[in-house]
Amino acid sequence: MPSSRFTFVLVLLVCLCSFTLTWDRIPIDPVLRYCVQQASKTAASLPTTQPNLPRTILNGKTTWTYVGYKDWTSGFWPGTLWYLYEYTKDPRWKTKADSFSRELTPLAYQKAIDHDLGFQMYCSFGNGLRLTGDSAYKKILLATADTLATLFSPKVGTILSWPRPVPNMEWPQHNTIMDNMINLELLFWAAKNGGGKRLYDMAVSHATTTMKNHFRPDYTSYHVVVYDRDTGKKIKGVTHQGYADKSMWARGQSWAIYGYTMTYRETKDPRFLDFAQKVSDVYLQRLPKDLIPYWDFSDPTIPNAPKDASAAAVTASALLELSTLVKDKSKAALYRTKAEQMLETLSSANYQSRQVNDAFLVHSTGHKPNNSEVDASINYADYYYIEALIRLKRLQLGKPVLANL
Repeated sequence: MPSSRFTFVLVLLVCLCSFTLTWDRIPIDPVLRYCVQQASKTAASLPTTQPNLPRTILNGKTTWTYVGYKDWTSGFWPGTLWYLYEYTKDPRWKTKADSFSRELTPLAYQKAIDHDLGFQMYCSFGNGLRLTGDSAYKKILLATADTLATLFSPKVGTILSWPRPVPNMEWPQHNTIMDNMINLELLFWAAKNGGGKRLYDMAVSHATTTMKNHFRPDYTSYHVVVYDRDTGKKIKGVTHQGYADKSMWARGQSWAIYGYTMTYRETKDPRFLDFAQKVSDVYLQRLPKDLIPYWDFSDPTIPNAPKDASAAAVTASALLELSTLVKDKSKAALYRTKAEQMLETLSSANYQSRQVNDAFLVHSTGHKPNNSEVDASINYADYYYIEALIRLKRLQLGKPVLANL
């Protein structure tokens, strides 16, 4: 009997050790210090005049291309700076984050030129408000939410993405892209902070209408749905930046995973939690071995097709949060483990930029059908990568996934 008891305890300890390792696949601090080092190099080389927001380092190049505040990616560099400040507590990062965020201020008060205000302003001023409590940031965010709300169509039930002619969108019909799910977070925040219930209702309507029309029976998503602006009826689904209208464009699916996870967090409506799992599961089932997707899951040139590290970073960040929301412990463990494995791969020599350039990551793909930013370093890949790392560090410290460090 003593030997049997000893064997049982030994086996139990081995199992517990193995379980612990699956929760701590990455030594987070060295990876975050790597991000600090890379961002320091970028910050030291920025132009002294606008445009001065780093967006892309193209394949084969070593220097950033820069954009101005109106570019849809303009919030990712200041947002990254806020995460660097959160991690380091170094006031120099706070000063830089504040300065670059404030460059975007006109967006809050100008006529909306597209739906990307959430990306631009919540990643920048939203993180700034979270970390500093600055009332000036709150005022700007509330004004931005009102500006974004001007694009909402009550007849359709969604926010108009591109209020201008875009190829194959049948302008002036109403178009909505999957990316728009991320911008709902700004509306949810504003509804709780003085903007009123109308903003909450818009966000829920957008998420519900998108859930109904943007997905195929297998829960893969279209990039765009075009609606009749007068009747609200769906005209067609289009995969604008993907391989084909029937294909699963990787980053589009990652926006869905992130967006419906966030929508459940804000509404507590179980429909959205169930849906977040469905769109996550089909994505996970079709991933290649290293868990970094090809830019489109249906590209016939796979395995020679470009990868998209940005989609992996977005998904990893979303799955870390989703793992804390699902009630099924085995499902929660799956999502967290997959997220850690994705971050482990992204943190390897295959995907970190290291000596190649000053970004965090390589092998992201922006808009392959336009041959734009293919196999490049892109600012939103870096943003969601550091966000996911910060989220994982919080969890490893026993904090809520959205708590400040």
